[in-house]
Amino acid sequence: MRSKRFRTAQLRPIGPLAAVPLLLLLAAPAAVAGQPELYGKGVELEEATPIADILADPDAFVGKTVRVEGGVLDVCPRKGCWIQVGDDASSLQVKVEDDVIVFPADAKGRLAAAQGVVEAIEMSRESYLGWLAHRAEEKGEAFDPETADLGPGPYRMIRLRGTGARLSDRPAAG
Repeated sequence: MRSKRFRTAQLRPIGPLAAVPLLLLLAAPAAVAGQPELYGKGVELEEATPIADILADPDAFVGKTVRVEGGVLDVCPRKGCWIQVGDDASSLQVKVEDDVIVFPADAKGRLAAAQGVVEAIEMSRESYLGWLAHRAEEKGEAFDPETADLGPGPYRMIRLRGTGARLSDRPAAG
């Protein structure tokens, strides 16, 4: 009776054509770099409403669906549940449902188009102080309610209840 011999597999170098699929897989993320990233339902409205207009007369916009655009000035550092969109003159918080839409920490400095419903949240002085303390805690900043300069009120937060957003890289200066 003859014994069966088993051959061991030998590793051989792959040819240049065999490497093409591997290179395509590795290059795929680079191929989409610079493409806008969509969050939630995206942005369907064509025309943006200036943030300054919303802040100048919030009651005219409360309950209405709008699109806003601007730079991402800040991002929720804990859950990515909000971004602050605008410029040095005016900005608006875009708050999304926790764990449904999550903005990445590296969104700060990028361009955003966001869509949602304008809302006004009326607060007592104590509630407003609590909200400011929460924001400071999220950012790891100190907050002393005794020294906070709030003025006489009323205390009202205007923000966008975001349903979708599109983030893109800032165009190169040139």
